[in-house]
Amino acid sequence: MARPAKAAKKAKEYVVDEQGRRRAVILPIEEYEALLEALEDLEDLRAADEARAEGGEPVPLEVVEARLRAEDKLR
Repeated sequence: MARPAKAAKKAKEYVVDEQGRRRAVILPIEEYEALLEALEDLEDLRAADEARAEGGEPVPLEVVEARLRAEDKLR
C-alpha cells in the first residue's frame, strides 16, 4: 500500500516499552484516516473479486435496493 507522499517525509513517533521496544506508533489523524480509507477500499475490492469468482448473474443496484427495502433493511 502506497503511503501519502507528505506522510513519508514526516518523522515517525513511537511509543516504546521499558526495554526500548516499539509498541505503538503515533500518526497524524489525517494519515490514520487515509490508511483506514485505503483499507476499506481494499476490503471492497477483495469482496468484489470474491463475488466475481463465484460466478452467477450480476444483480442491478435498483433490484438490490428494492429487496432491502422490502426486508426493511434499507431506509
